[in-house]
Amino acid sequence: MNKCTERLYNGIVKENPTFVQMLGMCPTLAVTTSAVNGMGMGLTTTVILVMSNLMISLLRKLIPNRVRIPAFIIVIASFVTIVQFLLEGFIPSLYDSLGIFIPLIVVNCIILGRAEAYASKNPVLPSVFDGIGMGLGFTVGLTAIGAFRELLGNGTVFNFKVMPGGYQPITIFILAPGAFFVLAFLIAFQNKMALNKAAKTGTPYEICRDADCSHCTNTMCGGRFFDFGTKEGESADVERETTEYAAAEAGTANEMSDSESEPDQTLPTSEIAAQWSAAESSEAFEAKEDTERQRAGENIGGEVLKQESSDGGSEPEAPPLAEEGQPEVSPSAGEGQPEPPLAPGEDNPDGETKQVNIETPEEETEQPKAEIPEEETEQSEAEAH
Repeated sequence: MNKCTERLYNGIVKENPTFVQMLGMCPTLAVTTSAVNGMGMGLTTTVILVMSNLMISLLRKLIPNRVRIPAFIIVIASFVTIVQFLLEGFIPSLYDSLGIFIPLIVVNCIILGRAEAYASKNPVLPSVFDGIGMGLGFTVGLTAIGAFRELLGNGTVFNFKVMPGGYQPITIFILAPGAFFVLAFLIAFQNKMALNKAAKTGTPYEICRDADCSHCTNTMCGGRFFDFGTKEGESADVERETTEYAAAEAGTANEMSDSESEPDQTLPTSEIAAQWSAAESSEAFEAKEDTERQRAGENIGGEVLKQESSDGGSEPEAPPLAEEGQPEVSPSAGEGQPEPPLAPGEDNPDGETKQVNIETPEEETEQPKAEIPEEETEQSEAEAH
C-alpha cells in the first residue's frame, strides 16, 4: 500500500504532468478557457488513463515487445471511443465544449508515456494508482489554469460571479495568449515555493537525480547549465560537471593559443567556406580565360597561315622532276643551289660526259663556265668506246 500511496503523491505533486513534466500542453492551453472545461477534460483523461493502465498491465506478458506501441494505441483508442460516446449521450454540453480534443486523447503523451514507462513493467494495482495519481495531477493543473483564466477574463469561477460589479474583464486571458501567461505564472509560483521551502529546511532543492538527466522527471531543471538550488546545498553532480566543463574549455583555449595555425583557420566555418568558394571560382575563371586565349591564338595563327598560303610566299614549291639522263636534285638542297658539276674526266654510268649549267640569280654576278679542253674530251670518249 505504501507503493500505491507513493504513486498518488508523485502524480499529484512531485511528478505533476502539467507543472513539472510539461506534458499534454495541447489540451492544457486549448480547453482551459473555464474551470468547468478544465475539470471535465482532466476527469475524462483520468478515466481513460486508469482503464488503459489496467488493461496494459494485465496484458504486459502477452504483448510482444516489437508491437507494443501499436498495441498500446489500440487499447487507448478503444477506451477513448467508449468515453466519447458516454459524453455525447449524457453530458452533451461538455462534449460540445471539448470538441475535437476528446478523440485527440488517443495520442496524448501522458497516457502513452505512462503505459510505456510504468504500466507495461509493473503489476496491476500499482499501475492503477499510477493512473489515478497522474490523472488527478493533470486535472488539478487544468482546473487551476481554467479557474485563473475564467476569473481574470470573465470575473467568474465555475460560472459563479466573484468579482464586483465594476470589474472590467481582461479579455486576453480567455484568448490563446492568456493560457501561456497563466501557465508561466503558475510554474514560476511553484518553483518559488519550492525554493523557499528548501531554504527554510536547509535541504537543497532537487535539481537532478543521482543517475542522469534522462531518468529525471523535473523538466524545469536546466541540468549543468543552470543552478536552481541554494549555495549551501548545491548538487555535487552539477558542481562536478561544471568543473569538468570549465577544464575542457580551458584546455581548448590553451590548444588554440599554442597551435600555429593560419589566420583563416580561426574564422567561422561559414567564412572559411566562402573563402574556399571564392578561390575556386577565381581559379575556374582564370582557367577559362587561358582557354579562350589559346583558342584565339590558334584562330589568328590559322588565318595568317591561310593568307600566306594564298599569297604563295610561305609554302615552298615542290622541285621539278628530273628528266631522263639528268641527275636528281636532293630535297635538302636549297632553292637555286643545284648539285655541283662533275669533275673533269669523270664519266657517268651511261658513258657520256654531262655538263650541268649553273643558273644564278640576276642579282649575283655571272661566273664563267668551266671550259674543258677538246683533247681531254676526245680522249675520254675514246676510252669509253
